[in-house]
This record gives sequence, C-alpha cells and structure tokens, in this order.
Amino acid sequence: MSIHSLSITTLNGDMLNLSDYQGKYMLLVNVASECGFTPQYGDLQEFYQQHSDKAVVIGFPSNQFGGQEPGTAEEIASFCQKNYGVTFPIVQKADVRGSNKQTVYQWLTEAAQNGWNNEEPSWNFHKYLVGPDGKLLKVLPSAANPFDSEILDEIDN
Repeated sequence: MSIHSLSITTLNGDMLNLSDYQGKYMLLVNVASECGFTPQYGDLQEFYQQHSDKAVVIGFPSNQFGGQEPGTAEEIASFCQKNYGVTFPIVQKADVRGSNKQTVYQWLTEAAQNGWNNEEPSWNFHKYLVGPDGKLLKVLPSAANPFDSEILDEIDN
C-alpha cells in the first residue's frame, strides 16, 4: 500500500488526502505543546514556508510521551497559531506508537508497509521524510532540526 492512498482528519475535522502531496516531499512529525522540543514548531513553520513549492510538513499531535499534549483539538490549534504562526496541516491527536497507532504511523513504522523501517517514535518531534514518489527516505530523531543537512540534501537535489 502506498502512503498516498491514506487519508487523515485534521484538527478542524477536514479530510486530508495524502494523495494531494504526490510529487512533494512530506516531513511527518509527531508534535506536542508542552515538550522541550516544542520550539521546533517555529523551525517547522519556517521550513514549510521556505520549501512549500516542493515539501509539506504535517504535524501529528500525540499525548504518548510524558503527557505533553493534553489539549483538545481547539487548544492545540490555538496554541500552534498563537505561539508559532503554524499554517502547515496538523491532524487530530492520536497514538503514534503501539497497537493503537493511527494508520499513517502504521505505514511509517512497519517495514511490511514502507519497505524498510520498523522504528517507532521514541519521543515527541521524531521525524519521517517521505519522497515525492511516496517512498520513506529518512527517519530522524527528535533533536534533528528540519534544516539539518540530512533533510535539505534530500529535498534540494
């Protein structure tokens, strides 16, 4: 199954079809509002603005790591907009690891679906880079910045 065949619900209840991003890189990040890495929202937004012609960022709120995303959909959306001016898509809060992880994270973390990776997020702001063709290219730890060379070298080729 291709990641482009999946769809998810955004914070405001709209359907987001990943097929809309065929031909673009996707940087998929599990996010949280009360984490030491939360300032990365600013970097993610800047990355999204600078590379929107060829890349999209999609945030996946999860409360699985230290209870650092306790908010409702409205609270998360308000926090992201007010504090970081986030305009990239953010989907509804869900599990990103374990037996109840949402479908996109099933694809990202199960080699049988993505071709090679079984690594689940170990903390908030873990990053997965998917290529324009829908192939999983990179898995990066929480501390990796969206402007790290591992990401930019891929999308600037």
